[in-house]
Amino acid sequence: MITAEQSEQLRAWFAERLPVDIYESLVSVTVDREEITVVGTIPATESVNEFRERTREQRIEVAREAEELYRRKVAWGVRVGEETALFTHLAVPVMTRLRQSERQVLDTLVAGGVARSRADALAWCVRLVGRNTDAWLTELRESLDKVHQVRAQGPDVSDADADSMKSESE
Repeated sequence: MITAEQSEQLRAWFAERLPVDIYESLVSVTVDREEITVVGTIPATESVNEFRERTREQRIEVAREAEELYRRKVAWGVRVGEETALFTHLAVPVMTRLRQSERQVLDTLVAGGVARSRADALAWCVRLVGRNTDAWLTELRESLDKVHQVRAQGPDVSDADADSMKSESE
């Protein structure tokens, strides 16, 4: 997880690199361990497919630079009105251990036709939790940012280790 400051630096990096005519405005730059997702608004008169074709070469150029610098894949998306469409984004496998009662929840979702597989059912559960606990998750992310800030202000442990090693050898 990255800090709010790092997230803002990343957003500024993309805002600086993206050609002016790609998006009307930059909506969000979201990052996790594997992927950076860049979303911007496009005119209501332009379709997602038109946008993708018109901007493909420019986006590839920016993505290559970002992927080399940040060691993450870059995904793209657009917002038209209230609708957001993502494309070129990753679907990353995640390993988890579930007890029987938890597997039964997933199996019930599959049997009920809510999901095609346990993996789809788990993704459905994650989306549902994310949607229904957005305020709580936002508060948790802000708290983690504060933890990162406090850690950064603390003493450098490697210097303390070196000092204690010196005094032990003397």
